Amino acid sequence: MLGRNSQEPTANHGRRNTAVKAGSTFRLTVSFMVVVVVAFLAVESWRTWRDYRSVFASARDSATNLARATAQHAEDTIRQVDVLTAGLAERVEGDGLQNLDVARIHKLLVQQSKIMPQLHGLFIYGPDGHWIVTDKEVTPEMANNADRDYFQYHRTHDDRQVRIGRVVESRSTHDLIIPISRRLNNPDGSFAGVLLGTVKVSYFVDYYGDFRIDDKGALVLAMRDGTILVRRPFIASVVGKSLANSEIFKTYLPSSNEGIAQIRAVVDGTERLYGYRALTTYPLVVEAGLSKDSITAPWRRDLLKNGFVLIFLILVLACFGLIVLNQLRQRMAMEREIRSAHQAMRDMALTDSLTGLGNRRRLDTALADEIRLARRQNSPLSLIMLDVDHFKRYNDHYGHAAGDDCLSAVGRAIQQAIKRPGDLAVRYGGEEFTVLLPNTNNAGAIQVAEDILQAIRLLELEHTGHPLGYVTASAGIATRRPVDESVTMAMLLKSADMCLYQAKRLGRNRWCSTD
Repeated sequence: MLGRNSQEPTANHGRRNTAVKAGSTFRLTVSFMVVVVVAFLAVESWRTWRDYRSVFASARDSATNLARATAQHAEDTIRQVDVLTAGLAERVEGDGLQNLDVARIHKLLVQQSKIMPQLHGLFIYGPDGHWIVTDKEVTPEMANNADRDYFQYHRTHDDRQVRIGRVVESRSTHDLIIPISRRLNNPDGSFAGVLLGTVKVSYFVDYYGDFRIDDKGALVLAMRDGTILVRRPFIASVVGKSLANSEIFKTYLPSSNEGIAQIRAVVDGTERLYGYRALTTYPLVVEAGLSKDSITAPWRRDLLKNGFVLIFLILVLACFGLIVLNQLRQRMAMEREIRSAHQAMRDMALTDSLTGLGNRRRLDTALADEIRLARRQNSPLSLIMLDVDHFKRYNDHYGHAAGDDCLSAVGRAIQQAIKRPGDLAVRYGGEEFTVLLPNTNNAGAIQVAEDILQAIRLLELEHTGHPLGYVTASAGIATRRPVDESVTMAMLLKSADMCLYQAKRLGRNRWCSTD
C-alpha cells in the first residue's frame, strides 16, 4: 500500500529474545531432570531384568543337578536289587525249586537283606503263587501272591529281565513297596515261579527329604508310562496316579530324555521349573521341581528393596529439582521485573511527558538505525516534520495550560493517523512534531501527511488568532533512498525542515515535499 511495509520495533525483538532464552533455560532444566529420572529407571530396569534371568539360570542348574542326583540314586538302588535277584535266580534255578534247601536260602536272603538298606524283603514264590522262602522269620500260612500283577505278568511272559511294578501294599507289614521281580524257569523253560525283591517307598522318601529344596518344591520318581512311585512331599493318595497327561510326559520326554521345563504341575497346580531325566537302564523317570515362587522370592525382595531406594532417589531428585526450578522461576521473574523496570526507565527517557510520544533522543536513535537498515535493504525512507500554525498566538491568548492541552490533543491525532507499528511519531520540540516512516516512498509519506493534517483539523480546536478560527498544522516531507546517495540524519532533518518552512511561507495548513 503506497510502498509502505510494516516493521516491528527493535526493542520488542530484544524483549522477546530474552524471554525465549529464559524459557529455553527452564525447558532445558526440566528436560535434564526428566533424562536423569529416565536414566535411573532404564538402568534399574536393565539390572532387574539381568537379575531375573540370573536367578532362573541358577535355578535351571539346580534343577538339572537335582534331577541328575535323584536319577543316579534311583538307578543305583534298582541296579543293586537287579544284580542281587539275578544271582539268586541263577542259584535257585541251578538247584531247582524241588531241591531247594529252604533253610540255607532263607539264611542267604536274610544276610542280603541286611546288607541292602533299601530292601523291604526278598521272596521266592512257586508256580502256584505260594511262598516258598523269604527273608522273613515267619512265613504266613496259606500265603499266596498269585493275584499280584507282577506274578501274573511273569507267568504269561517269557521275559527274563527284571520287572519294576507299581507300588503295592505289603501283605505282611502293610508298608508301601515297589516290587522288583524276575521270572524263574524250570530246566525245560517252563514257568517255575517268581523271585521278588521289594524296595521300601520310605527309603526314597527319606532320601528325598535330605535335599534342601523349598516347601513348594517337588521330587518325583515315576514309571515311564507316568505312574507315580514316589513323590516329595509324600502324599499316599498321590502314589499310583498318572502323569501321562503332564507336559513333560506328553511334550518333552518324547523328544529328549532329559531337560528343563517350566510348567504347572498336574498334581497340585503349582508352577515349577522342572529338571527331568529318564533312567538309561530302567523304565523310570525322575522329576526335580523348584517352585517359581521360591525362585523369584529373593529377586522380588531385592526388587522391592531397590524399588524403595529408587523411589527415594527420584523423590530426592524431584525435591531438589523443584527447588532449583522454583529458584530459576523466581530468578526469571526477577529478571523480567528488572527488564520491565529498565524498559520503563528507558521509555521514560525516550518519551515526551506531555504528549506521550517519543522525544528527540528517541528520534535520533531510531533515525540512525533506520538509515542503516534502508541502506542494507535498498528501501526508501521518509520523514515528516510538522508545526502547529500560529501556536505562539494560541499560547498568548489561551495561556500555557491550554497550550499544553492543545499540544497533547495534536500529539494524539498524529499517533492515531499513523497505522504501522514501525512508524514513529515524536515531539521534536515546542510545537514541532516529527514522523519517521521507514520503507515508505514519497507518495506514501504524502498520504500519511494528509491524514495527519486532516486529523488535526477534525479536532476543531478553537483558535481565535488563526485566520480559519481553529487549530491547523503545516508539514514538510523529505524522502530519500540511502543506498543511492550519502544520506545523513542532519541532511534528512534539514530537508524536511526546509519543506516545512516552504509550507508555512505558502500560507500554512498544507504540506510541501522534496519531490
